[in-house]
Amino acid sequence: MDKKNNRITPKLITTLRSKEIFVFGSNESGRHGAGAALTAQYWGAKYGQAFGLQGKTFGIPTVNSSITKPLPVKRIKLWVDNFISIAKTLPEYTFLVTEIGCGLAKLTPKEIAPLFKECRELENVFLPEKFWRILEEIDEGN
Repeated sequence: MDKKNNRITPKLITTLRSKEIFVFGSNESGRHGAGAALTAQYWGAKYGQAFGLQGKTFGIPTVNSSITKPLPVKRIKLWVDNFISIAKTLPEYTFLVTEIGCGLAKLTPKEIAPLFKECRELENVFLPEKFWRILEEIDEGN
């Protein structure tokens, strides 16, 4: 795997090019009030929509609807798997995955990065540097 294949999500995203999609962690109620979710509203995230394409953004739930605790990682995995299925059908778009679940949800990159393992093969999905490092460590351990 070559993580340096220009598939690293920038640490700070302030603009989006045509066909770039900002992938952010949301809560199950779709109240985008802080962090990357708040930023996502600038690019079309719809208040009240927790998952999926919203303007130039894509929400993946990582926090419960009352915004009091993170979702179980197994549940986040279901959302990530749905995201991956959709990303596969939209190869013309570039998905810039942020460190979902690592802000308000207070999960760690070591908990979240493995959920994106399948994205290593998707040329249109960019991952944070920390996620790539963890995926490399997993590969080296096998």
